[in-house]
Amino acid sequence: MDREVIRKLLDRLQDWPAGEFYFPDLYGPGWDDLYIGDKVKTGRAFMEAVRAGNLPGVKDTGRKQGRGRVYVWSGS
Repeated sequence: MDREVIRKLLDRLQDWPAGEFYFPDLYGPGWDDLYIGDKVKTGRAFMEAVRAGNLPGVKDTGRKQGRGRVYVWSGS
C-alpha cells in the first residue's frame, strides 16, 4: 500500500471513533465501485500494512465476521 493511500487512511482515522471496524467502512466512498479483484488486493494490502505497523493505533483482531476481517482502532 503506497504512502499516499496510507496517509489518506490515517487522516480518516483521526475522526474515527475508537473500537472495532471493517476496512471497507474506513476506505469510504468508492469501495462499492471497485471490482472484486481490486477489493481483494486493496484489503490484503491494508491487512499487511496494519501487520507491518504502518498504521499506528490499528490492530488486526484476527477475526472475521459477516462483513470481513475485523480491525480495532485505539483512537490515537
